[in-house]
Amino acid sequence: MDYGKARTAMVESQVRPADVTDPMLVSALRAVPRELFAPAKTRAVAYADAELDIGGGRYLLRPRHLAKLLQALEPRSGERAIELAGGAGYGAAVLASCGLSVLVLESSAAHVASARQALEAAGCGEVGVASTDLSAGWPAGAPYDVMLLAGAAEIIPEAWLAQLGEGGRLGAIVRNGPAGQARIYRKERGVVSFRVVFDASPPTLPELVAPRPFAF
Repeated sequence: MDYGKARTAMVESQVRPADVTDPMLVSALRAVPRELFAPAKTRAVAYADAELDIGGGRYLLRPRHLAKLLQALEPRSGERAIELAGGAGYGAAVLASCGLSVLVLESSAAHVASARQALEAAGCGEVGVASTDLSAGWPAGAPYDVMLLAGAAEIIPEAWLAQLGEGGRLGAIVRNGPAGQARIYRKERGVVSFRVVFDASPPTLPELVAPRPFAF
């Protein structure tokens, strides 16, 4: 399979028609080999217009959704970023290709190992990888200018919002039942607010499911 042609087709048929026009981001999406962040058995469909299960409760977001979320985050070269629940680190690789300093945060040794392997193979060995409880974030690297959640959540941990720097942005897809919204949270003068940028409903990350009310 010609992955280079598949990557170009992804940008031209999925990303650009979704009104993703930022030249730096489009260039990064053309450059980062998405297939290296997918399991070997599913690399042939790494550029499909769908979420891709990469195991362990992690997914590659649909290309158009990731691209729209990243564009709405307005990443700028030189900023500090973190990809939460990054899986193999594809979103982090795209941000790094845009000139940001990036850390991938994961919750298991298996995810950390796969992220390091994929990032190294993609030529993004400068991207850091750390492991802890996702809901705690990574305060050692805070404050962050950009925070990206690579999946959907029913809850947004307060610790993440606390780790946003002034003017910092968090991009996350928040689900309420079957419906989901991509949101951009922004901290201004110490206050965090959000705006909705599009609708999307990727699978919810297991660690970020809201507690269910007790029923008799």
